[in-house]
Formats: sequence, structure tokens, C-alpha cells
Amino acid sequence: MTTVGIREAKINLSKYLKMVRQGHEVTLTDRGQPVGKIVPITAAELSLEERIRYLEERGVLAPALPGEKSVLSSPVPVLHDAAQRYLREDRDNA
Repeated sequence: MTTVGIREAKINLSKYLKMVRQGHEVTLTDRGQPVGKIVPITAAELSLEERIRYLEERGVLAPALPGEKSVLSSPVPVLHDAAQRYLREDRDNA
């Protein structure tokens, strides 16, 4: 975690936002006293497009080539609550 004064944060905001995008937290201080934090947004708070961009930036996903159309396979059919039961069993045995 990085701690920075408000004046320094205003001067170098882009630098600190880049750090936050990389997953770091930045604590803001006013005259040495903590007054707030800049924290990354969790994936659950991002739209699908933002989550995809986030994963591309970290190298988890490769961006589509220009003009390339993505093809998604059909979902695997699951009977009733089979997936949830499997997950529960798996978690209970962990």
C-alpha cells in the first residue's frame, strides 16, 4: 500500500491511478493524517466489457484480432441443479 499527500496525489494523479489499475491501494493523507483511499474496483463491479479489458491487460485473455469475429460455443446443458450440487459436494470435500 502506498501513502501519499493530497498535493502530491493531485500533481501525479495519473501515476497513482496506474498503480490502482495494477491492483495497489493508495492512501491519501492531509497534513499526515489519513483521509481516504483509492482502491481498485473488484471484477464483480465491472461491466462485461470492462472485465474483458481487465483480463486482457493482465494477459489472461488475448484480445481479438482486428476484423476477427469471436465465436462462442453453446452452453453445456445441465439437468436441474446438477452444477450447484456438484459445487457444493466439491466445496464440502475441500
